[in-house]
Amino acid sequence: MGKIGVELKINVNNIDKTKMYKGEKGNYLTMTAFIDTDEQDQYGNNGMITQKLNKADSDAGQKGAILGNSKVFWQEQGQAPQPSAPPQSANDFDTADCPF
Repeated sequence: MGKIGVELKINVNNIDKTKMYKGEKGNYLTMTAFIDTDEQDQYGNNGMITQKLNKADSDAGQKGAILGNSKVFWQEQGQAPQPSAPPQSANDFDTADCPF
């Protein structure tokens, strides 16, 4: 498989902030994207994004919160890009609901 372009959308309200960590250049959150380039769901998504857990939580059987979806919009190897939804206007975003 060649290169792919992936659009990621997450609901920041679903982030478990206790799993965020401070790094040298800022605050970080590790996420995992599950992407199936051959299949799309009923909304045109190719996969989901989950919050990565630490080893202890994972070993205890916990699952990372589903944060959002992934959509392949471009693939190398001459394949046509898949249609993508129009970008959301900045006016549609309510910063009062932003947890950061």
